[in-house]
Amino acid sequence: MRKFVYHFNEGSKEMKYLLGGKGANLAEMTNIGLPVPPGFTITTEACKDYNEHHQYLSDDIYTEMMTHMEILEQETGKKFGDAENPLLISVRSGAPFSMPGMMDTILNLGLNDQSVQGLERVTQDARSSYDCYRRFIQMFGDVVFRIPGYRFEQALSDLKERKNYTLDTELAAADWQELIAIYKALYVSASGREFPQNPLEQLRLSITAVFDSWENPRAVVYRRLHHIDNQLGTAVNIQSMVFGNTGDMSGTGIAFTRNPSTGDNVFFGEYLLNAQGEDVVAGIRTPEPISHLEDTMPDVYQQLLDIAALLELHYLDMQDIEFTIEKGELFVLQTRNGKRTAQAAINIAVDLVHEGKISKDDAIMRIDTAQIDQLLHPSFDETSLANASVLATGLPASPGAATGQIYFNAEDAVIAAERGEKVILVRNETSPEDIEGMAKSVAILTAHGGMTSHAAVVARGMGKCCVAGCDAIAIDETKKTLQSATATLHEGDFLSLNGSTGNVYVDQIPLVETEIGGHFEELMHWVNETKKLVVRVNADSPNDLEVGLHFGAEGVGLCRTEHMFFQEDRIPYVRQMIIAESKEERLIALSHLKAMQKTDFAGIFRVANGKPVNIRLLDPPLHEFLPKTDADIAKLAQEIGK
Repeated sequence: MRKFVYHFNEGSKEMKYLLGGKGANLAEMTNIGLPVPPGFTITTEACKDYNEHHQYLSDDIYTEMMTHMEILEQETGKKFGDAENPLLISVRSGAPFSMPGMMDTILNLGLNDQSVQGLERVTQDARSSYDCYRRFIQMFGDVVFRIPGYRFEQALSDLKERKNYTLDTELAAADWQELIAIYKALYVSASGREFPQNPLEQLRLSITAVFDSWENPRAVVYRRLHHIDNQLGTAVNIQSMVFGNTGDMSGTGIAFTRNPSTGDNVFFGEYLLNAQGEDVVAGIRTPEPISHLEDTMPDVYQQLLDIAALLELHYLDMQDIEFTIEKGELFVLQTRNGKRTAQAAINIAVDLVHEGKISKDDAIMRIDTAQIDQLLHPSFDETSLANASVLATGLPASPGAATGQIYFNAEDAVIAAERGEKVILVRNETSPEDIEGMAKSVAILTAHGGMTSHAAVVARGMGKCCVAGCDAIAIDETKKTLQSATATLHEGDFLSLNGSTGNVYVDQIPLVETEIGGHFEELMHWVNETKKLVVRVNADSPNDLEVGLHFGAEGVGLCRTEHMFFQEDRIPYVRQMIIAESKEERLIALSHLKAMQKTDFAGIFRVANGKPVNIRLLDPPLHEFLPKTDADIAKLAQEIGK
């Protein structure tokens, strides 16, 4: 019989194509003794079986899953759906390759009107118990029945406004109970059915929804952008819940073993007290830097540092770690190789070689060619920057500089980009549905969220400039306005973002090419030691060649002489040569072109300094040089006296 389900202690990190990246790493962390809440993984083979049988979860898969649910009940001492001591679980996707936020997650599954009372009795915490229940209704409604999350968020905002609350943490148990009734009514109105009270029905619907999310539009777009095979499928991870929303000795966060923006070897991340994991990723609340945890829970902070060091040494790469603290006890929910900027990727790879953890060859193979392209992105002209007006400052979530016109939803951003505009996507917080708009934009600005929010993680992976958590601005996505203390901007207005400092500027700031060196040059030196191919650059001017040599080219592969004459002060002489009516007229035009070419060739040979230069003699596609408009023709006639 095919095996479709693996308990965490049955897997390993090498099984990521079967267990997905998340499941394989949960198994690996379990086996090396880290504090991982117990659970099991339904494999990618089950996802393929589900799709092959027209979105039907077979009885074999279901039976095997229920066997593992019984084992999980024995491990935790709790019972699924029990009204006295309920086992609650999370249901999370887990593709073989990281796709942050692209597929679906459901937390607190197993709660109903009876088990929530059992949770309250066990935890002696009515507030967090009913908070968990309202979260479950919202996530289940969103993931399983596609009820837009903003409808639940709006209901919460209305309740807070009615009760004169500012923060979610101000809501008491009775407030959450009132909101649960509102959420249930919203669920019935949107789905046409009552909220399911049977935990097994909740579980089956949730598993199939996660399998279905492999084909949701945002996941399909993400796979296309990142060249991920559509046939791989996703696993589903079932894990017993731990609760970060049980007071000020509880919390949740995301930590990186190194800075994912710069590559610096410093512990980096964010956390929220009295919260669940989705709060950090969704950007609904702006979190605290991870270093502050040392002040509030020093023992937990030290344990987290020790786990981070162990995981980086185990995986020999920078790790992105998701954790929850429940009443002072630390649990690790996930680890994966962290998304990072191109500059960080190079710095981390070179530093790991210096630290003796990986070889030079390993370092070279960890750098994707697309990341090298990201290094060529421009920065702001310093002279212009000195006179620029700072509108606001947020968190430097993904480095680089960009200037463009602001748009307030993904659809409008895509349309504007396809018109040829440079677009900056402005949102209160991004969600996975925004993925295509993010891909089309040159930069992303959010009012909420932190350095590990959806906007920040996806922007870094795409090499996009991003400023997040800019709470000095107010964004009205309906009216399409952005307001600060000093200005109000509308759709189509220009902004400039510095993703390295977090500064947001009014209007356009000129961009200049980025200077690179240091670790990049060292890495390229290692590449030269092992390379088997020679790379030469296409260069039609001394400046082109200088840039190519700076990035490691070993000569000129092709100098296209016709390209030497596209500049505004040169092209008239090519046109004179083409339309000359006599040999004498043609020779006059050619004499000008000859002088220009001699100067260019001398400059190219001087810069090449003995390196090979291949030259293609003049081969102009005539239509590219001829005037295109009546004005061009009139100007040409005036220049040649005809």
